Amino acid sequence: MATDTPAQDRSSLTSRIHFVRGQKIMLDADLAELYGISTRVFNQAIKRNSERFPLDFMFRLDDKEYKSLRSQFVISNVGRGGRRHSPMAFTEHGAIMAATILNSQRAIEMSVFIVRAFVQLRDMVSNHSELTDKLNKLESKVSGHDQEIANLFETIRQLMMSPTQTRRFVGFRTNRQERDK
Repeated sequence: MATDTPAQDRSSLTSRIHFVRGQKIMLDADLAELYGISTRVFNQAIKRNSERFPLDFMFRLDDKEYKSLRSQFVISNVGRGGRRHSPMAFTEHGAIMAATILNSQRAIEMSVFIVRAFVQLRDMVSNHSELTDKLNKLESKVSGHDQEIANLFETIRQLMMSPTQTRRFVGFRTNRQERDK
């Protein structure tokens, strides 16, 4: 039975999970490394079992997506012995399916590891959305208070004025009083 992977290793794995086309994916090279085989051997195994990988399990990145990932992460350039084709992207289900076709002890351990990483990421996103909801509710409660607070300050300022500043003359004024004013 596989032992729990240290949190540091798990966080290293979650850093290999990318968001592309609104989905969490892992690249073929990262999966191959985790399973302890070369990317070429990994991709050959995938091709031999292509019927197990529908489009919602695996897809090839287009040039724009690949360039975006290459600029964000260190992926080797083609001119320096790097990739000749855009990488394959595996969704959570595709990554698990890949483990089933490799059928080694390392693949079994890594599939458990990968499932835990995707679950951890899902929990983080869920907690983030809960926090966002709470902030939105708080904002809606507080948004109307700005004017009320401004009115309160104005009332306090009026109360703090000296009586002569706020006192109005009551009654009739004579011509003399108007001139002295």
